[in-house]
Amino acid sequence: MEEKKVSLVKSILFTICSVLVLDSFVASSAIGVSSITIWLITTVLFFLPYGLVTAELGSNYPGDGGIYLWIKRAFGDKIGVLNGWFYWVNVAFWMPAVFVAFSSWFSYAFMPEASPIFLAGLALVMCWLIVYIGIRGVDLSVTVTNIAAIFKVAVLLIFGFMGIAYALQHGSANDFSVASFMPTPGNTVRYISVIIYNLLGFELIGSIGNQIDNPGKTIPKMTVVAGVIISALYIFGTYGVLVAIPANQIDTVDGFYYALLELCKVFGSFQMPVFYVIILVAMSTLISNMVSWTLGANEVFIAAKLDQRNRFLKHRSAKYGTPDGLYYFMGIVATFLIIVNYATTGDANAIFWTIFSFSVIILMIPYLFMFPAAILLRKKDATMQRIYQVPGGMTGLVVCSVLGEACLILSIILMFITAESSFVIGTYVVGTIITLLLGIWLYHSKEQLPKEETPHLPDETH
Repeated sequence: MEEKKVSLVKSILFTICSVLVLDSFVASSAIGVSSITIWLITTVLFFLPYGLVTAELGSNYPGDGGIYLWIKRAFGDKIGVLNGWFYWVNVAFWMPAVFVAFSSWFSYAFMPEASPIFLAGLALVMCWLIVYIGIRGVDLSVTVTNIAAIFKVAVLLIFGFMGIAYALQHGSANDFSVASFMPTPGNTVRYISVIIYNLLGFELIGSIGNQIDNPGKTIPKMTVVAGVIISALYIFGTYGVLVAIPANQIDTVDGFYYALLELCKVFGSFQMPVFYVIILVAMSTLISNMVSWTLGANEVFIAAKLDQRNRFLKHRSAKYGTPDGLYYFMGIVATFLIIVNYATTGDANAIFWTIFSFSVIILMIPYLFMFPAAILLRKKDATMQRIYQVPGGMTGLVVCSVLGEACLILSIILMFITAESSFVIGTYVVGTIITLLLGIWLYHSKEQLPKEETPHLPDETH
């Protein structure tokens, strides 16, 4: 039976689901009203260049593996494999952070007296639900993410429109004067990294490039449409949050919950019923977000043949043919992180930020190689008949790549500058070194690798 291809509409929904995140988008609102300005600036200086570059790479090199394939083709196998490993580790760390937020929202809404043991248990259950969905295969994963993309769009639109209604009824919790939109160094730098992190994910659709219908045309169109929708929704949702809660009272995990609760006052006596419906929908999007990211990360892992270097990791489900060993490994990592963090602290915000901030640094490392890879591949494959390329020729590509690279470097530096203690900085450094060493060990693992296959590329002229 012929395999179903992912259409343009499904690819747009998949990307919206991948990039839009409700668990961390509120965090940047702590900057205040100027966060809206930062969103706009970041969209122009990073998101648009990043989208254009990934559109060129994804349409011309559409094989499964996405970012790994691009880096490998430009820099060689070892650098490609290590970056594929970093990409995977980020998701393995991010998943427990997401479900710490999930269990916290559930507790606030339905079980305020829930113990840390219960919350940890709920987070673990959700992590293993993702493992189950992933093992069931791509079709289920794409279906789940498509439905969730609609939910995410709805939630952020509701935030924005409720913000307008709330401001008319109760006034605004923050000053929206012209001066308030001007960024100031003191309250801005901490969350610039979070904003850029929230905009990453365009390349995920490229990780299943061979399953996309007409990728040369689909990926560029998807990039434009999804990019405009994503930026507008983040800004509109942020407006709603800032109308409801003073910036200095916004927490990384609690902020979404309390902003939604406050905004639902516009429904009068129906405040709580509406709130419960929206919070349940929002919680479901956390599940879908991890479905799309675990799918993308595991496809990168497989493309890099990292799974083939270990007998457990290369195991395939007898029923579905999916990499169940890889999903189980991700579940084990998430389980370890949740247990350790709940055992050492009961503060959900602290747990979320500790795991999340490390995953931010780990994820950004592959992108540092992706932008120069785009330039090298334009030169290396100069004779290729390209399906799509960044407007402006080589100059346009270099400008986009330099902007993207500069924003990433700035984000990583700011993560260290704004760290709350030398212990946290040490965690970043030691954690990154350990991740690198594990990647090198996996790369040099003695398991027999399958014969290298040359990926199929679009028409080339020689």
